[in-house]
Amino acid sequence: MANNLKKSDIKEIVEAKLSRYFGCSPKEASRDQMYKAVAMTIKDILTEKRGDFKQEVNAKGGKRVYYMCIEFLLGRSLKTNLCNLGLNETYKSALKDFGFDLEDLYECESDAGLGNGGLGRLAACFMDSLSSLDYPATGFSICYEYCLFKQMIVDGMQVELPDIWLPGGEVWLVPRTDRIYHVKMGGHVKENWKDGHLEILYEDCEEIEAVPYDMMISGADSKAVSQLRLWKSRNIHNFNMGLFTQGQYTRAMEESTNAELISKVLYPSDNHIEGKLLRLSQQYFMVSASCQSIIRDHMAVYGTLDNLADKVAIHINDTHPALCIPELMRILIDDYFFDWDKAWDTVVKICAYTNHTVMPEALETWNEDLFRLKLPRIHMIIKEINERFCRDAWQAFPGNWNRISKMSIIGYGQVRMANLCVVGSHSTNGVSKLHSEILTKSIFKDFYAMYPERFCNVTNGIAHRRWLCYSNPQLAKLLDDTIGTGYRHNPEELREFAKFADDQTVLNEVRRIKHENKIAFSNHLYKKTGRAIDTHSLYDVHIKRLHEYKRQLLNVLNIIGLYLDIKDHPDADFQPQTFLFGAKAAPGYYMAKNIIKLIYCLGKEIENDPQVREKLAVVFLEDYNVSLAEALIPAAEISEQISLAGKEASGTGCMKLMINGAMTIGTLDGANVEMLAAAGKDNMYIFGLTSAEVDDIWLRGYNCAEYYANNERLKRIINALNIGFAGQSFSEIANYLLSGPGIADPYMCLADFESYHMTRGKAIEDYQDKEKWNRMSLMNIASAGYFAADRSINDYAKQIWNLERMIKDPSAPVNKKRTRKS
Repeated sequence: MANNLKKSDIKEIVEAKLSRYFGCSPKEASRDQMYKAVAMTIKDILTEKRGDFKQEVNAKGGKRVYYMCIEFLLGRSLKTNLCNLGLNETYKSALKDFGFDLEDLYECESDAGLGNGGLGRLAACFMDSLSSLDYPATGFSICYEYCLFKQMIVDGMQVELPDIWLPGGEVWLVPRTDRIYHVKMGGHVKENWKDGHLEILYEDCEEIEAVPYDMMISGADSKAVSQLRLWKSRNIHNFNMGLFTQGQYTRAMEESTNAELISKVLYPSDNHIEGKLLRLSQQYFMVSASCQSIIRDHMAVYGTLDNLADKVAIHINDTHPALCIPELMRILIDDYFFDWDKAWDTVVKICAYTNHTVMPEALETWNEDLFRLKLPRIHMIIKEINERFCRDAWQAFPGNWNRISKMSIIGYGQVRMANLCVVGSHSTNGVSKLHSEILTKSIFKDFYAMYPERFCNVTNGIAHRRWLCYSNPQLAKLLDDTIGTGYRHNPEELREFAKFADDQTVLNEVRRIKHENKIAFSNHLYKKTGRAIDTHSLYDVHIKRLHEYKRQLLNVLNIIGLYLDIKDHPDADFQPQTFLFGAKAAPGYYMAKNIIKLIYCLGKEIENDPQVREKLAVVFLEDYNVSLAEALIPAAEISEQISLAGKEASGTGCMKLMINGAMTIGTLDGANVEMLAAAGKDNMYIFGLTSAEVDDIWLRGYNCAEYYANNERLKRIINALNIGFAGQSFSEIANYLLSGPGIADPYMCLADFESYHMTRGKAIEDYQDKEKWNRMSLMNIASAGYFAADRSINDYAKQIWNLERMIKDPSAPVNKKRTRKS
């Protein structure tokens, strides 16, 4: 349908939507009404494509992958869907006839920020590639009423406001009230033998309805449309009319409100028992409804579960969906009367797990008493899984109780989700080569000794069409004109761009496009905030979730040094630089919020200093989200990837910045290691300790005061923290770096400072040589193809899921390379 749509067809279907849903004509329609009408027409196209693709998969008996993740950071859908369908220009022309600008309609859509950062954005990129590569796929998550939060900065302090996305976002959702499932929590469980089978009886449990809302995820020039199924919680008994009639209005609403809390907010604070219970409820609610949906759909096609492992792959993205392992066991044993061994064999063959953190403190655990209280049947199943696993571990490591206790799923009053994932999955992977190596040598080394065949690596990737082709159309056109359009579907063809590294015309174009993007971002920022930034300054970009290990603080320490340099020598030559930070801190993360305040106050002090502001600017981008990233990343010139080596699992922002021609300043951490191998040491700025050196320093004893005492520049910078900026002292951060509380400078900002400062100085020196910088930028673009999500998804499909593409007709036309016009 999409390929055959003409402008007249589009005008007709848009007019029909406006008439039916809003009772108006295009001439009478508001911008919001027109946006929703257009979105509905796109949703209809995608729904029809999804139905056709599903029929083909069913007819061929194709295996499906189900991707479970507690968050999907989707951003906006209209632009991506139009571009993927190849309809953006046709719609643009049709809307122009109605007196509307398509670019203005894009701004009507709220970001679907159903995620916190890299984890959710990765899941969204993967869904895009699954569709684009014609793999049969469904994603599962929760239909949160409120996204993470809307960030407001008030006098430097982060304030969290509700992020309401559904008024604009619900237009993309298809309610499936024919596919409601029931989820049981709490109460008591009784076992009863009946007709030769174990019957499980639930008493005094809370039963909640899981109502699915489907979002269609388009692919670029593909047959496939993936489905993201989001679950909304609802009280099964609806509304207590009796209590309401008696005037007990609050109590009448209480049951409904408690049930609906589950899908209210992403990542509720869990620094209290109620928050922990809610998070646990969210995770079980998601996996129970999802597993029931998977089983129902499989039975509808095949009528048996004997081939379940041949036709279904479930991917556990981080530990939040780990409970799908015992939940599948529950369904197979309690509802379909599988014996334990057959059920367990099926579950292990189906499930695969991706780990996203190397920090033990970030691996999820639950208090066993709380877990038993909320999920009594699941606790029984996990207890049995644990006992059987410990017996197997005893065979592998006889007499080594210490080792086995560390590997156990239940131990010391805790239920360990990561251990459950490894034990209950046939595959565990890290998300970069370094990360996967660290997993097998530290966190999961005992599991690796027991199950070496279960571990592998799949390096993360990004949706390169969204982050390059759609976000940076001028660069995409240059690539089209030089190497052809093949890279849009085969991103590793970007390497052909390296042939133009000495072509002065192309290098000038790379520079011109970057400057145009800087102007576009500057205009965007001014329109949104009233803040003007110098487009001739170097744009240094640090966009990550605010966490100590990501070391925004190290960047700020260096900026303070630059500020002091300018104050000391106001007439010295200095490359103008604009530092752009985008980050949200978890609501209860005090140190992260204090670092945000430091960035803000330092920026204010510089802005109010006539001597400094012409050469230096620090901008904290309030409420950073996907849409802002799409404007910022094409304009970035330096990409800050400066986490302490050994702490970042992979990162994907680094890849988005690289493919848009930004130069990376980074440690040998996460994906930086592979990016360095791809681009070469002459095209990146690597500094600091390696992960092995970090480990060695901790073993010997880290003395941060030594770095302070022996580096006059660093000493002066930390002293400046005590004095403060914009009337605010940051002595608490100075003390954190020198004396704790706890371990002083736990992420070694002081140890890496000098190396960072010198390396960044080399980057500024190279920036003066425009030809060299442009060539390095070109080489980064040419080296970024490997870091596309298409490659990652193909790796998962081959190595882990055993999944085949529903290949297009081989006689279909293929894009051919074009030579650059002289």
